[in-house]
Amino acid sequence: MKYIFVSGGVISGIGKGTTAASIAFLLKSAGLRVAPIKFENYLNLDAGTINPIEHGDPFLCEDGTEADMDIGTYEKFLNEDMGKDNFVTMGRIYQSVIERERRFEYNGEDVEAIPHLTNEIIGRIKNLGRLKKADIVIIELGGTAGEYQNVFYYEASRIMTLANRGDVLHIHVSYVPTPRHLGEPKTKPTQLSVRTLNSLGIQPDFVITRSEKYLDQRRRERFALFCNMRPEDIISNPDLSSVYEIPLVLHKQNLEERILQKLGLKLRKPDLKSWEKLVEKIHTKKDKGIEIAIVGKYFGTGDYQLKDSYAALFDAIDHACYSIGVGVKTKWVDAEKVEREGAEIIGKPDGIIVPIGWGERGSEGMIAGASYARKHLVPYLGLCYGMQLAVIAYARDILGWQDADTTENNSKTTHPVIDLIPKQKEYMERRAYGGTMRLGAWDATVKKGTRAFEIYQQAGSFASQTQHTSERHRHRYEFNNKYAKDFENNGLVISARSVAENLVEIIELPKDVHPFYMGTQGHPEYKSRPLSPHPIFLAFIKATSENKK
Repeated sequence: MKYIFVSGGVISGIGKGTTAASIAFLLKSAGLRVAPIKFENYLNLDAGTINPIEHGDPFLCEDGTEADMDIGTYEKFLNEDMGKDNFVTMGRIYQSVIERERRFEYNGEDVEAIPHLTNEIIGRIKNLGRLKKADIVIIELGGTAGEYQNVFYYEASRIMTLANRGDVLHIHVSYVPTPRHLGEPKTKPTQLSVRTLNSLGIQPDFVITRSEKYLDQRRRERFALFCNMRPEDIISNPDLSSVYEIPLVLHKQNLEERILQKLGLKLRKPDLKSWEKLVEKIHTKKDKGIEIAIVGKYFGTGDYQLKDSYAALFDAIDHACYSIGVGVKTKWVDAEKVEREGAEIIGKPDGIIVPIGWGERGSEGMIAGASYARKHLVPYLGLCYGMQLAVIAYARDILGWQDADTTENNSKTTHPVIDLIPKQKEYMERRAYGGTMRLGAWDATVKKGTRAFEIYQQAGSFASQTQHTSERHRHRYEFNNKYAKDFENNGLVISARSVAENLVEIIELPKDVHPFYMGTQGHPEYKSRPLSPHPIFLAFIKATSENKK
């Protein structure tokens, strides 16, 4: 088995995840079995309890793992499901070692960071390789070189390199800035980053430079001189209009060929035809464009706006638009601002999405967004919290229950149309938040004659001989079945229910009432991939495009 470590330098968010995914994609396209794994620095056991503004949108896996958004990048590039074995936090490493010590599995040794933490890290890498029967395991190290939080990951890399000579490569992804007042790329930050790696006992085999433009020969030669490398092992990864171009850019520089040579593997030409067609679609000039307003609560970080809080959602919108061939502009609408200034600030978009969310802050603005879309016949898609808030909006507007609410935000409401199921009440009473939600893939039965049934049937998404489909879930609160008949008698369609526990999964309005109005308790955005967009997003984008006409 071979191993490729991918580390980062100079700044966070430089693109290690997309680079690691692109390398994995190229090697898989060349016929190799590849298994990626991401190691995070934080002490959380998973990403589930982290504010999305702090660390981006936690990615939800099929098995319920709440992971870093890079795991979603792996799924999209490799077209494979990831899970608990592909994602590890430093908190999980410490927990495992301490639990082993409590079980006396170290036979009375004094438990130390090295070798016990590093052995745990190496063990998880090798275990993933065995589980996936991988030819190559690709290991993405969180953070940047030189941080105290991730030093044990780098120690594990050093130890594995020594123990498996010829079978381990280290690829360093680093930033090459071009200061505006100078006008030329500066290599010194990356030189210092590589020197930090050297001080940890690691000599990178490749440096992949992230910069505004392609790296020129002059800069390659400087890197080769000061980083003790060959110029051909300095790979340029410039800013591109789409991350899906990255594999093709790396391929043109023969990166996968150089990797196979260094690992002593047979050279194989990757099959990139479908990916090249995807990139061609992305760059094809679009005849028309649509505007989608996203009424959310996780856009702000200080004086700046953060797209990563809804990363999977933006990807799913793009995938559907690539497939249909329409351009898209997303308008970010702060839900708290809607509360203060009214729903009119949403404007006249072609479609409205109310996405995932938690808690009371901004919820009234999101409810107003759901109501605005219904009243103005604007195509609407509610995702998880967005489905729940659409139910509340309907209860207030149509059923006349002005205090209708979710007990998450108002425990005293006389119409708790969204409420905890009994099992979740037990968790909440114990303040057990992490990993205690309804997580991962859940099957649902879709009702014939509904828009949802039509969408899934046309996409061939039903399990054999059933009306069952599956979506990923990440929530605690549910549609309160006590009120189901009230809603149905007043025009709201419950189009899908879970196979287990008969919980409401999808609500919608009939076509003769609204061009497209749907809320889903599941998260179709986490299952969307560039070569296979999710059918719900395809249907929503088609309806939005029609609405523009």
